[in-house]
Amino acid sequence: MSPRQTAAESQKVESAFARPIERLVEPHVLGPAVGALAVAIALYVIHQITAHLHLNDIVTAVSSATAKTILPALGFTAISFLAMSLYDVLAVRRVAPGRIPLQLAVFAGMVGYGFSTAIGFHVFVGGLVRYRIYQTAGLDAADVGRIVGISLLTFSGGLAAILGITLLLDPTGVRALQFLSPADDRIVGVAILALLLAAILWLRRGNRIIVLGWTFLLPAAPSAAAQLVIGAVDIGAAAAALYVLLPPDIAPGFASFLILFVAAIIASVVSHAPGGLGVLEATILYGLGAGTRPDVVAALVLFRLIYYALPLGVAVLGLGAFEIYRVRMAVAGMAARTLVVVRRMVPPVASVLVFGGGLVLVLSSNTPTDSSRMAWLEDVLPLPFAEASHLLASITGVLLIVIARGLYRRIASARIGAILLLLSGATFSLLKGIDWEEALLLTVLAGALATSGPAFYRKGDWRSFRPDLKWISLMAIALASLTLVGFLAFRHVEYQSSLWWEFAWDGDAPRFLRATLALTIVAGAIAADAVINRPMPMPPRAGDPIPAAVRTILDTSTGTQPCIALLGDKFFLVSDDGKAFLMYAVSGSSWIAMGDPVGDPQSGIRLIWRFAEAADRAGARSVYYAVQPEFLTHYLDMGLALLKIGEVARVPLAGFSLAGPARQPLRYAEKRGAREGLVFSVVSKANVPAILEDLRAVSDAWLEEKHHREKGFSLGFFDDRYMGEFDCAVMRKEGVIIGFANLWRSGDHVELSIDLMRYRPGVSRVLMDALFVHLLLYGRDQGYQWFNLGAAPLAGLADHPLASTWNRVGTFIFRRGDEFYNFEGLRDFKQKFDPVWTPQYLACPGGLGIPQVLLDVTTLISRGPLGLSKR
Repeated sequence: MSPRQTAAESQKVESAFARPIERLVEPHVLGPAVGALAVAIALYVIHQITAHLHLNDIVTAVSSATAKTILPALGFTAISFLAMSLYDVLAVRRVAPGRIPLQLAVFAGMVGYGFSTAIGFHVFVGGLVRYRIYQTAGLDAADVGRIVGISLLTFSGGLAAILGITLLLDPTGVRALQFLSPADDRIVGVAILALLLAAILWLRRGNRIIVLGWTFLLPAAPSAAAQLVIGAVDIGAAAAALYVLLPPDIAPGFASFLILFVAAIIASVVSHAPGGLGVLEATILYGLGAGTRPDVVAALVLFRLIYYALPLGVAVLGLGAFEIYRVRMAVAGMAARTLVVVRRMVPPVASVLVFGGGLVLVLSSNTPTDSSRMAWLEDVLPLPFAEASHLLASITGVLLIVIARGLYRRIASARIGAILLLLSGATFSLLKGIDWEEALLLTVLAGALATSGPAFYRKGDWRSFRPDLKWISLMAIALASLTLVGFLAFRHVEYQSSLWWEFAWDGDAPRFLRATLALTIVAGAIAADAVINRPMPMPPRAGDPIPAAVRTILDTSTGTQPCIALLGDKFFLVSDDGKAFLMYAVSGSSWIAMGDPVGDPQSGIRLIWRFAEAADRAGARSVYYAVQPEFLTHYLDMGLALLKIGEVARVPLAGFSLAGPARQPLRYAEKRGAREGLVFSVVSKANVPAILEDLRAVSDAWLEEKHHREKGFSLGFFDDRYMGEFDCAVMRKEGVIIGFANLWRSGDHVELSIDLMRYRPGVSRVLMDALFVHLLLYGRDQGYQWFNLGAAPLAGLADHPLASTWNRVGTFIFRRGDEFYNFEGLRDFKQKFDPVWTPQYLACPGGLGIPQVLLDVTTLISRGPLGLSKR
C-alpha cells in the first residue's frame, strides 16, 4: 500500500471516530439531554415516593375536585399571568419607549409566557414567540433580546424578594427544607432584602453599565422597585394557585409553603426540564412528605392542567388568531388570504394534533381496558389478534410522535405517512379493546389531513424529518411520563417474570409490560438512528465531475471568486437557458449559496428565487454567503436580512510599480528575497501533476506548524484534482519548492487571484511578501486589470453606538478575537498593497434564527463542528 493510500485509509478511520464525537460536542446537545435526564430522574423519584399509590385513587381524587377549589386556582393563575404580561410592559417602555402600544405588549407577554411557562427554555421559546409579535411593530431581534433579558431580571428579582420575605416572616418553614436555625433564616432573609434595596439605591445613580465597551441598559430605580413588586405578585399568585388545590390538612402556612414553592421553581429552572415537568412535582411531594396521599398528587395534576396546560392552549389560540390577522392584512384577495392562512397555520396545528394522537395511543395501551368491551370482543376475535393489536397500537403511537415533526416541517410524505398511521391506529384501537372514541378521534384527524394537501408541499423522505435532539428529548419525556402512568395503573399487580408470557383477555398488566419493552426498543432505535445518521454538513464529493455548463460559464466569468466552484464540494443549480449557475452546500437546516449567481445577471436573478423555492420545499432556509452589492436589492426583495461580513481587497494593476516611498516595504521584500535566493515562477496546470508531491509536502508542513485544519466551501483545500485545475505560482530556493499559490483567472482576463497559499515555515521571513510582489508584477505584465487579495473577515463594520447589534458584535470580535483568528493582522497585511475595498455580505432570514445561520455557515466552512476549534 502506498503512503498516499495509507494516509487516505487513516483519514477514513479518523472520520469514522470523529463524526460521533462531533455530535457530542455540538453546543445544542447539552440542553435537551440535561432536560430529559432531569425529567427521568424526577419521574423515578415520584415513582419511589408514591410507592403505595394507585392510578385509580388519583383519578378518583381528581374527579372529586370542586369549583370551590378550582375557581380560586383559575383566578390566581389569571393574576399570575397578568403580572407576567406587565414584565413586558415595563421592559418595552425601557427598550423601545413610545414604539409599542400597551395592548400589544400585554398580549406579547401573556402569549410568550403561556408558551415558555409550559414548554420551558424561556429565552428561546418566549423570545421566538415575542419576536413574531414585536417584529410587526418594527422591533428587531436585539430589541426582543433586551426585552426578554429585562423580563428575566424582573422574575429573578421577584423570586429573591419572595424568598427574603418568607425567610424573614416564617423562619420555621417546611421541615424538609430546614438547613439553618430560625435565627439564621431571618439573617439570610434580611440579607437578601438588603441586597435588593441596595441595588435599587444604586440604580438611582445610573441605569446602565459598560462591560468591554458594551452598554447594558438597566431599569431606573422606580421601575426596578415596581418590577420587584410585580415579580413577587406573579410568584405569590402562582404559589397560591397550587396552595388552594392542596388538602387543608397537608398544607402548611402560606409563608412556609412559599419557601417550598420557590425551591421547586429554582429546581425546575436549574434542571432545564420543560415546564419543570416532574421536577416541580417531585420537590413539592418530597417537601410536604405527602407521597402516600392521592389527593396531593391530584392537586399537582390539577395545577399542571390549570397553570400550564390551560394558558398554553389560550396562547396557541391567541398566537394563531394573531397570525391569521397578520396574514390577512398582508395579502390581498379572499382566495389568496385563505390559501396563505392554510399553508401557514395547518402544519403546526396538525403537528400538535398528531403528536397528541400518538400520546393517546400510548396512554390507552398503558392503562386498563374496559372489561365489558373486552368480554364482547372475546366472542368475535381470536386472542392473538387482540394481543398483536395492543402491541402495534403502542408502536404506532411512537411513530406518530416521530412523524409529527415532519408535519411541522410541511413535508408531503409525512402527511401521507401520518394518514396511514392514524388509520392503522384507529383499527388497532378497535381490535385491542373496542376503543371507538379513540378510533373516531384518529379517523377524524386522518380525514382532516387528507383534505389539507396544499399545506404540505415540501419534498423529503425519512432523512428529512428524522427527529433532532430536541424532538428526541421531547419524545423521551412524553414516553417516560406515560410509562409512569402505566406503573401507577398496575402497581397492585405483583411483578413476576412469568407475567411476560401470560396471554389472556384480562391480562392488561402483561400487555403493558410487553408494550413498554416494544416502545423502548423502537424509540431507542429511532433515537440511535437520528443521532448516528443525522445529516452532517456535505463532505467533499471528489469523485463527482463538474457539470460542463459550469465550466462553460466560468470561461466568461467576470471575477475570480467563482473558481471555487471547481473545488468539488458543492451542488450546482444551472439556469434553464444555461447562461448562469449558482453553487451551494447544505449545513444543518440551511442551504447555503456560495456567492452570487455566476453568469448572465437576468438568469442569475431567476436562480436566486429558484434556489429559495427549492430550499423551502426541502424544509430548509436559504442563505447567500459572501455576496456582493450587485444583487443586494433582490435579496432585500426576498425579505432577507443583510449582514456585512467583511471586505474584499482588490489591487488595480494598471501602472502598478514598486517605485515611490509607499512601496518601500515591497521593494525591500523583493530585494531581500532575491538575496536569499528565492526564485519565482508559474507552473502551467498541465505540468502541476508532476510537482504535486512537492506541493503536498509544503502544504502538510504549513498545516502542522500553524495547527490549522483544512477548510472548505469558500476556501480551497489541498486535493490533487483541485490543484490540477489551475496554474500554480511557486517560490523555489536552491531548486526546492518552499512556497506556492494556485492561480485563479477570471474568464474575461480582467482579474487574477489566488486561493491556496502555503509555505515552509522558518525558511524566509519575507517569503510571502516576496511571493505577493511577484504575483502583482506577473498579473500586470499579463495584462490583468485587478489582483484580488481576497476577503478580510469582519473588516469595515460600522463602529457606532447606533449601529446594528451585528455590527457591534462583529467589531468586538474583529478587535479582540486574535485568540481565534488574526482579523486585524490579515487586514493590515492586505492594506500594504493599497487595495480598493469592496463590502461583502451574508443574506439570510432575519430575527432569532441568525445565530443558527452563522453556526451553520461556520460549521460548513470548518468542515464539521470539530473544525470550529481550529484556526
